[in-house]
Amino acid sequence: MRVKDLFKQKKVFSFEVFPPKNTSSVDVIYNTLDQLGDLRPDFISVTYSAGGSGNSGLALDIASKVKSMGVVPVLHLPCINYTKSQIDETIANARARGIDHILALRGDINPDIPPAEDFTHASELIEYLRTKGDFDIAAACYPEGHPDSDSLDEDIDNLKIKVDAGADHLITQLFFDNEFFYEFREKARAKGINVPIEAGIMPVVNKKQIERMVTTCGASLPHKFVKIMQKYENNPEALRDAGIAYAINQIVDLAAGDVDGVHLYTMNNAYVARKISEAVSGIIEV
Repeated sequence: MRVKDLFKQKKVFSFEVFPPKNTSSVDVIYNTLDQLGDLRPDFISVTYSAGGSGNSGLALDIASKVKSMGVVPVLHLPCINYTKSQIDETIANARARGIDHILALRGDINPDIPPAEDFTHASELIEYLRTKGDFDIAAACYPEGHPDSDSLDEDIDNLKIKVDAGADHLITQLFFDNEFFYEFREKARAKGINVPIEAGIMPVVNKKQIERMVTTCGASLPHKFVKIMQKYENNPEALRDAGIAYAINQIVDLAAGDVDGVHLYTMNNAYVARKISEAVSGIIEV
């Protein structure tokens, strides 16, 4: 079943994984996938090299592995550094492997890599993919606004363009205060964005990781979250457990707020994903 149709039946619960930078770690990610597959997520998304090289082929291999486990793979596809011919080659390879779910992204702008110029925005990629076959297309959104936007309202106007171009459902960037999500969803619905919006949740496993991610995406840190990091920053196991508990509380609240689904940024950590999945299984149909 296509993910876009699954939202009509249940709250969707999904994972994200990323290919290792070091090819010697391939066996590790496959072992992680086996453990994640046992949790029976509705889909697993696989990140893709944004620079036109690197882990691109490995991402397709990992997505194929996900499919072989009986789980729907969603392939991330950034476009800013890719030509139309490169996109054509990628989606042809994906289709040959039976992969028909795409997360269409602009991708991060790398000052060391000149943009390919065929695509400037994710909306252009979505529109292009719509001419290339029957893909289930997801798109990204930002509860606190995209870092490049002047305001949340402006960002939601741009999001409407992506949805009108053909995005079937949305996955949010990570956030740590659910009120940002609720405000964003209300504004998006008011703008006529009526596709499912899946909330992206990242459990904290270490302090440096979360600081790096916050710098990248601009998510705010609530006071109670900062207190957790400060209290347990020198106790990795306690910080991990506190981060798991915080993510579970977020998900419980989101489920009560009638969220369409939850997308867990696993950071390739099967232990954390399992603990959270087990805790919310009675709340979200895991």
